[in-house]
Amino acid sequence: MTPIELAILGLVVLIAMILLRVPVAVALGLVGYVGYAILEGWTRAGLILGTAPIELAQAYTLSVVPLFALMGAIAAVSGLSSDLFAAANAVMRGTRGSLAVAAIFASGLFGAICGSSVATALTMSKVSIPEMLRGGYRPSFAAGSVAAGGTLGILIPPSLILMIYAIIAQLSVAQLFAAALIPGLILMAFYAATALALGSRVKPSVPTPVPPLLPSLARIWHVVLLFTATIGGIYAGVFTPTEAAAVGALGALLLALVTRRASVSTLAATTLETVRLVSTVIFIVMASTIFSYFVVQTGLSNAVSEAMERAGFGPIGVILLLCVIYVVLGCFLEGIAMILITVPIVLPLVLSFGYDPVWFGVLLVILIEIGLITPPVGMNLFVIRAVSPQLKVTDIYFGALPFLAAPLLLIAAMVAWPQIVLWLPSLIE
Repeated sequence: MTPIELAILGLVVLIAMILLRVPVAVALGLVGYVGYAILEGWTRAGLILGTAPIELAQAYTLSVVPLFALMGAIAAVSGLSSDLFAAANAVMRGTRGSLAVAAIFASGLFGAICGSSVATALTMSKVSIPEMLRGGYRPSFAAGSVAAGGTLGILIPPSLILMIYAIIAQLSVAQLFAAALIPGLILMAFYAATALALGSRVKPSVPTPVPPLLPSLARIWHVVLLFTATIGGIYAGVFTPTEAAAVGALGALLLALVTRRASVSTLAATTLETVRLVSTVIFIVMASTIFSYFVVQTGLSNAVSEAMERAGFGPIGVILLLCVIYVVLGCFLEGIAMILITVPIVLPLVLSFGYDPVWFGVLLVILIEIGLITPPVGMNLFVIRAVSPQLKVTDIYFGALPFLAAPLLLIAAMVAWPQIVLWLPSLIE
């Protein structure tokens, strides 16, 4: 068996194991270890198994993950989502579909301090869907707007997915955060435009109270302060990403205590849950590192690049093909799993066709967003169903479909004008 054939067999086995519910870390580590051993021998595979976790644990950039995860977890239990929704609703008052647009804007703002799509969809579902249903909105429209808005949690910085990509691709977290900001704001605007178009047919059956504008805006001071101190500090060069994450985590903790939004026991439970989450993520990244060694040794990336060149694929053709592949994978695999499995193979291919790795990272996150609202595995759809059991699964699925036009339009714009992504990072180099 040639190394390329072994690599293909390893990928097939890996995807099969994940679909059979084998934990992602176990599947990645096992396939990578056994594959490397077949190529280089069990002794060298044992050395990789022993040194990879140590090298990863010593990586300074990895410390940004638990700190930003803690900041997002505290924000999720502090009730900030209701304030954000009220403020966005007050700004959009008097507009058809205003509650749906408010849910999208509030999701974007919440994502700016959370970093998790699932957490954003979960918290915003609790706050906004009951209000929309009381206001006479179609269940499908209410669910679709929250599902779409929730995806902003992994694009607008800070983003857990972008942090993991930065570690795997050995890129600057600050550069990736800067690159994702403008596309994130554009996507939020596209989602809002879609909601306005769909909301033009909404005829509220029950008048919904609109909170006063200025008091509602004043109540989100803590969100503005937290975002300015963390992400703003990175863009201004005041903090490194790790320092900003530490400031953000401490700031979220202090704000939760000062505003009495969370008790000490709740914060303790949140901290413990963050430890569990981060431990799982780091274990997966360690296993992915071993899998990456195996893939590199097989030469699969170079073989794929050469095959595409012989087939006549140009840079645009490669990106279009990758978009199709990722959308299909998103129907079956979770976002972190997609990054860890595919980046070691795909990133060298993308670089060989002249694309910027930072630009590709943002594109990858947008493709993962599509997977989050695409049946049958779209995580945001399942989260909304769990929070709002009165909604039919078909309503949630069909409600999310019109919003898929927004990320597809953004991808087209990014391919046509790469500076949408690369302009802001160029200012902070």
